[in-house]
Amino acid sequence: MMRVCLCVTETEKPSKDSIFFQDGVRRIDFILSYTDDNAKDWKKKQEWREAFEANLKKEGMELELGPYFVKIHAPWEVLVKYADMLKVKVPFMPSDFPSSRRSKVEWLLKPFRLPEHIMNPEPDCFTTTFDKERIDFFPIQDQDTFFPPSTRNRIVYHILSRCSYSNRDGSEKERKGIKQLLSNGTYTAAFPLHDCRYWLRDECSESERYSLYHHWARFLSFYKEQPLDLVRKYYGEKIGLYFAWLGFYTEMLVGAAVVGLICFLFGVFTYKNNIWSKEICDPTIGGSIVMCPLCDVNCTYWKLSSTCASSWQSHLFDNSATVFFAIFMGIWVTLFLEFWKRRQAQLGYEWDLVDFEEEQQLLQLRPEYEMKCKHRRRNPITQEMEPYMPITSKFARTCLSSATVLFWVALIIACIIGVIAYRLAAYAAFAKIMKDSPTSQLQFVGPLITPQLATSITASFLNFIIIMILNVVYERVAIWITDKEIPKTHMEYENRLTMKMFLFQFVNFYSACFYVAFFKGKFVGYPGHYTYMFGGWRKLRNEECAPGGCLMELTTQLVIIMVGKQLCGNIQEVLLPWLRNLWGRHKAHSPGSIYCRWEQDHDLQALSQLGLFYEYLEMVIQFGFITLFVASFPLAPLLALFNNIVEVRVDAWKFTTQLRRPVAAKAHSIGAWEEILNGVAVLSVVTNAFIVAFTSDMIPRLVYYYVYRPGDAPTMEGYIANSLSIFKISDFPPNDTVCQGRIFVRCKYRDYRYPPGHENQYSHSLQFWHILAAKLAFIIIMEHVVFIVKFFVAWMIPDIPEEVTARIKRERYHTQKKLHHYELEKLRLQLSYGYGNFFALSGMLLKPLK
Repeated sequence: MMRVCLCVTETEKPSKDSIFFQDGVRRIDFILSYTDDNAKDWKKKQEWREAFEANLKKEGMELELGPYFVKIHAPWEVLVKYADMLKVKVPFMPSDFPSSRRSKVEWLLKPFRLPEHIMNPEPDCFTTTFDKERIDFFPIQDQDTFFPPSTRNRIVYHILSRCSYSNRDGSEKERKGIKQLLSNGTYTAAFPLHDCRYWLRDECSESERYSLYHHWARFLSFYKEQPLDLVRKYYGEKIGLYFAWLGFYTEMLVGAAVVGLICFLFGVFTYKNNIWSKEICDPTIGGSIVMCPLCDVNCTYWKLSSTCASSWQSHLFDNSATVFFAIFMGIWVTLFLEFWKRRQAQLGYEWDLVDFEEEQQLLQLRPEYEMKCKHRRRNPITQEMEPYMPITSKFARTCLSSATVLFWVALIIACIIGVIAYRLAAYAAFAKIMKDSPTSQLQFVGPLITPQLATSITASFLNFIIIMILNVVYERVAIWITDKEIPKTHMEYENRLTMKMFLFQFVNFYSACFYVAFFKGKFVGYPGHYTYMFGGWRKLRNEECAPGGCLMELTTQLVIIMVGKQLCGNIQEVLLPWLRNLWGRHKAHSPGSIYCRWEQDHDLQALSQLGLFYEYLEMVIQFGFITLFVASFPLAPLLALFNNIVEVRVDAWKFTTQLRRPVAAKAHSIGAWEEILNGVAVLSVVTNAFIVAFTSDMIPRLVYYYVYRPGDAPTMEGYIANSLSIFKISDFPPNDTVCQGRIFVRCKYRDYRYPPGHENQYSHSLQFWHILAAKLAFIIIMEHVVFIVKFFVAWMIPDIPEEVTARIKRERYHTQKKLHHYELEKLRLQLSYGYGNFFALSGMLLKPLK
């Protein structure tokens, strides 16, 4: 059966939404666009185009040339040839496996469901690898629709990537691939067409874009399930897996967000039971304690009660629920990764990705690898000659790549050191400015505006700006060094690029949080013997934590970077493509002219080489924030949940309305991101244990409660005085500026040291070593408990569901059975045909004898 959709209207004008050639029969599988410029090499580009298009015709492709656009159609013979070469899987019989049972609470889930034809756009069938020698084995009812558009454009792009455009006379070295033609400006774009306008259904096509927009890409559908099978059918498995992972991650965040909210509410409800904060705010306790200056210049002695507000705020996040939440998140991340493996295995079967990795390695070499590797050797599996890279060349390229990555990581660390130096210098400046500032007299916010807060916020914003600037530059560097390595396959290329980019982003985004969590306030010294950054020559004294610890500052740092990145990311994803497309349509389309489908799609934005990479990176960085530092901010999963609900629909809207249709690509998993997530999950157990032990005040409070509290009554009274050490002001060096104009005899500082007059004055006291031992013991116990539970959970949950394993075996059984019957029937027909010819020939030979 042949479908005909004529691309004309009653006035014999081409339809705006045609996805067919002028005959209305042949479907446009790909579009190439170009421009006529006045550059010096325009003639060379024209020759390359002509050679490229001529070679495409030799491959069997059908072209329709127009002004500035080349329309490409892959006929049935070409599709059959390359479907066999690329081992495309196609259905051969309906599945007889019983469908999954519906839940007893299905009626509760009905508002979240989508129509059945949207969720399951294709019937459930057993599939097998296409074989052109057994073409009659497959139930081909319509050659135009047997291969879906995503498979067609993948096949066409495979041909375009390997088609030569060298001169026919052989006067120059072989050049091939659409990527080279796009990079040198011979063509300006290469893309498959969308099947319709997203706001209007097209009767001549599947109108899958319209269905995706109507049921998936609109924000009002945020509570609905995602039509993953339709996404995969339209965009390909690689993009489908991204949205499947993002949706699964968002669903799993619900549990973490609820528990985190409960832990935060626990801090709110126990707000008034915070004895140590009451002591800080008490005029007779905190108001009578004189603290040593926090910097050498422009800083004065201060009363402990000035940190009253920040102490109360710190209790919201630094309480006994923090330990429970840190342990819970260590288990949650294991459940998330294990259940994702099961979900990925299920999608791998449903989307015919079970054996894809081997096919990827054997069949889909990168054209760049084939062109640049001049050496050849025999493949031990296929026994065919193939290109390869000598070990010496590979080693040299790896060394260059590693050195470049290390240089950029060192550059980030240098920038972070610069931010730390800013913090040290800015604190003294803010202390001088705010000393007599009118803001301190404000009724509600006055006590909150402190030099510590001003330094923390400005340093966080400065760090955020540095992060964004370095991101732009390093992206180009990462692509360049990965290209220099010449990876063999597309998967290998993406995995190498992913690891380089994530290593850079990891240091870029998390280094400031690591500094506040694990270094600030740990190497301070004590009055008269402070530790200085860069030694003593710059007089940049290392920062101290507030009396309530550094946890609140870590929370501030985390919120600014995490929320700032998410807001910037969402605005960038929505606003920039929309403005660029609006400007492109304004420039390209003149009123009254026909705005054809290929022109409409050409004016959309192209999905960049790192387009999907940055979608993953944004979520994995967020995953790091809610796991690595979640002990400091239990509300992080809740913020991530709200962001991801928006992110799913923003990404869906962007792909459906603002981007050209990307070339469908296959992927058997989320690639290197899975290993990165596993690494972050393991590291998160360690970081959260150290945050609870060394950044929060949890362990010192417990040691005081069980060992050093006065009397037998269970109380935390006296903890603040116990946590501060005494310094005699006259012990400051004579030339020290902090001792000038002193009116106090003693001041206190945050540490556990012997008082002046003791035989070991200013040395660490026994309580310091008790607390340190308790911290180390807590880290060991927490890590072992969480790791044991993690490994037990991972062992209990199989990576592949039993139903999927059974389906795979059932499909293979039916494939062997059907092929066996097919071969037997074919042999029977051949024998029958052979015997018939034998008897007919015998009759002809015997007839003259009669």
